[in-house]
Amino acid sequence: MKSPRQPASATKWNAAEYAANSVVQQTWARELIARLNLRGDEHILDLGCGDGKITAELARAVPRGAVTGADASAEMIAFARQKFPPAKVSNLKFEIADAREIRFLEKFDLVFSNAALHWVDDHEKILRGAASVLQPGGRLMVSCGGKGNAHEVFRALRPEMRLKRWCQYFRKMPLPYFFYAPANYGKWLPKHGFKVQLLKLTPKDATYLGAEGLATWLRTTWLPFVQRVPENVREEFIAAVTQRYVAKHPLDAGGKVHVRMVRLEIEAQKSF
Repeated sequence: MKSPRQPASATKWNAAEYAANSVVQQTWARELIARLNLRGDEHILDLGCGDGKITAELARAVPRGAVTGADASAEMIAFARQKFPPAKVSNLKFEIADAREIRFLEKFDLVFSNAALHWVDDHEKILRGAASVLQPGGRLMVSCGGKGNAHEVFRALRPEMRLKRWCQYFRKMPLPYFFYAPANYGKWLPKHGFKVQLLKLTPKDATYLGAEGLATWLRTTWLPFVQRVPENVREEFIAAVTQRYVAKHPLDAGGKVHVRMVRLEIEAQKSF
């Protein structure tokens, strides 16, 4: 039986709070950008652009090109437009768009996405849309949560969610994240006109400063879970999950909490 999907607009983001607490995602995005070898004149679509800071970095890397940031969150797009207006970055624009329904009249040389597509259930629809807006020979460069991602966080979340104190809030909860394996994409990419160049799972170590740093990450990023709990007791829930995690994964000598993440890395070229 399939789990009900999370509607694209179901999660309500605090864009400013996310922007202030997404250094890990920004670091990974910069690693991805460094592998692009951009000429400087490319037209790029950034899928799941979030607060726009990475999209702005892409725009600065292609001064003779143009970049479009797309995200399903109206809150994120409003923040990005305010933070990076045309007067500040002239070759950059932002659009509200569902990654499952990519429709642009212009054609792109690159479809880029970092730390976003695991929020989307139907990745074949993403690939179909990406292929439709890419130039022949255009590139797809994606890094998102992959199979096994944040497993130990779920091991702290699930027992807490089952407690009598909280279980009423999690009944019939839609599946919020979709962590696929290379084998899935190995079937999907050729089907939608892509030639595979790289397809692998990469372990990553995400670190947060103390228990409070971990709690802030949960508060700002694990929204499908924490937003199901009423606001007046939400911090209690976050603290309980944090305590469970830290009990199993104590702080290191530098006072940092480590979370084992798994990224699905995808590089492909549109072949027709």
